[in-house]
Amino acid sequence: MRSKHTLLIVLLAVFLGCGGGWLYFKAQQNAGPSAPESPPSSARQPQQLEQVEYLSEAKEQYDVIVVGTDPEGIAAALSASRNGLNTLLVDGYDREILGGLMTLGWLNTIDMNYDEEKKGSGGSRKPVLNEGIFSEWYAMVEGDSFDVTTAANAFYKLVKEEENLDLLLKAQSIEPIVSTDDQDGKAVEGVTLKLADGREQTVKASYVIDATQDGDIGYAAGVPFTVGREDLGDVESRMAVTLVFRLKNADDQFWKKVEKRLAADGDPNTGTTEMSAWGFGEMQKYPAVNKERVKMRGLNIGRQNDDTILINALQIFGVDPFDPKSKEEAFQIGKDELPNILKHMQDLYPEFADLELDATAPELYVRESRHMVGMYRLSIVDVLENKDHWDRIGFGSYPVDIQRTSPEDNGAVVLNPVKYAIPFRSIVPLEVDNLLVVGKAASYDTLPHGSARVIPTGMGTAESAGAAAKVAMEKNMTFRQLAESEEAIALLQERINNQGMDVQPYTPKTLAYMKHPAYPGLKAAVYMALTVGGYDNNFALDDISNPQRLVNQLNLSSKVFPDTFVTNPSSAVSGINNPAEQALTLEQACLTIVKALGLQMNISADEAQAELVERDLIAAEAFESIKNSKKLTNGDVFMLLYSILDKQGEIDF
Repeated sequence: MRSKHTLLIVLLAVFLGCGGGWLYFKAQQNAGPSAPESPPSSARQPQQLEQVEYLSEAKEQYDVIVVGTDPEGIAAALSASRNGLNTLLVDGYDREILGGLMTLGWLNTIDMNYDEEKKGSGGSRKPVLNEGIFSEWYAMVEGDSFDVTTAANAFYKLVKEEENLDLLLKAQSIEPIVSTDDQDGKAVEGVTLKLADGREQTVKASYVIDATQDGDIGYAAGVPFTVGREDLGDVESRMAVTLVFRLKNADDQFWKKVEKRLAADGDPNTGTTEMSAWGFGEMQKYPAVNKERVKMRGLNIGRQNDDTILINALQIFGVDPFDPKSKEEAFQIGKDELPNILKHMQDLYPEFADLELDATAPELYVRESRHMVGMYRLSIVDVLENKDHWDRIGFGSYPVDIQRTSPEDNGAVVLNPVKYAIPFRSIVPLEVDNLLVVGKAASYDTLPHGSARVIPTGMGTAESAGAAAKVAMEKNMTFRQLAESEEAIALLQERINNQGMDVQPYTPKTLAYMKHPAYPGLKAAVYMALTVGGYDNNFALDDISNPQRLVNQLNLSSKVFPDTFVTNPSSAVSGINNPAEQALTLEQACLTIVKALGLQMNISADEAQAELVERDLIAAEAFESIKNSKKLTNGDVFMLLYSILDKQGEIDF
């Protein structure tokens, strides 16, 4: 059942008191990629889709088994193979080509991770983070937007050239083989396959890498996960899924019209390249037939080489990614809606008049499902601080993009990092050894997942996972032992740097918001999803808060820290006329906090601060830093909340 009060709806209320206002909007309006690069001059030549050859059964023993043929699985398998390991790449879906989300989900515009601190090495493309196998594949396609046939052929070319790599597709099921030792705990020893012809086969391996979209192997092996927004106290919500659809008759003349329209818009958040267009924000107002389940966003258009276009804009809600019937229902909901969507599109934009529906993607684009609980859980504070880690195996830099969780929600960009490290510990599970989990299901909190889930980051960490198997084998270590060894991690980093990646140590820049006196409070507020900064990292720390906003913030805080904020403090504003429009005073703030903490509920406003001081619940410095007790800022409020959590030992940043 879909929650009617999702996180991001509350975010709207948090920053406006009751509604309307400044919360980030422009990114959701168009939500396009950041200026995709122009393709090479030969890019518009269609390729013939190459038939993928694969085994009907596997060998009995491998060094490494990689499960999943999404880009992350391909990167992990290539890396393991190139490190001399006998490797099996296996998939359990009814897939006949490689590339998963990008080639079967038709997500053909890449959310790029650019390295803004590097100068380009020549050509028109910006330098990308991590490099390695991602860059190798990227050089074979048209650019940040690509033809899905080109992409599938490029993935297959890389795989079929590897001597140490076996490929097996169309397994009906894949289950982990898990051993249990009283002393060492659980460990994965291989997989049991139900082959395409129905036969069962046991395949052993020293190490297994789970590159499935949902962490299926880890989950079946007993690895702990959270689901959706569970770590934020919202057990029902997760980001919308998208059904990408294809339109035909999109020839060169159509594309010229699109370029002309978007150039005339004068909106910096719209644009085109030879292969991509983003904009058409009026589509957000599309009146859905199925209003409870469907919403359109501005169009992200990826051009194909056969005069068709792929459109990533149709969002579907209330889909259970673990339930095949729910996913089938989502396909039908999308297909039923598409004729109305196209008509509305043609009514708004005459350029689309001659376009016709052609097909929908074979697979749904599922943004969010399971989040592993690993040896280290990447937090939004790591991203806010552009933090390096001693065991870095890749970097991320994409904005923290949280898509809608319901039709009423607008989504948000939480912040825009420069560069942050992914620790090796974030792909190592708790409780189950000899297994790594890479891609969207790795050990990321919900909010940083909005950035770290993108393909380039996933391929980088997956390539490191493949190399880690080699280091672990050489050192006769389990993955957990490797994660605890500085010497072994240093060897892994040397190896992945030598094979074309770039995971050199990084010194984070000090950004403007880090210099603000309320920065400790900002970290707590971002962690609890109380604030968003958008693309320009403007957290409005000096803006005046209001009584209703604080009530909303404390109710959000109670979802993350229910043992600290135990009571809904709405009664604190019951006697205030238009509490969203009044400046928040220190007295009112203290009264509201006292009620949220479940202290004396009949206390007066002028007694509340003394109560907090007497109980040592807020540090004196937090009060002393407030410059105007009649007009508290967002930063003042965040510092008060930070002090409470710090006193309770709830946070360690």
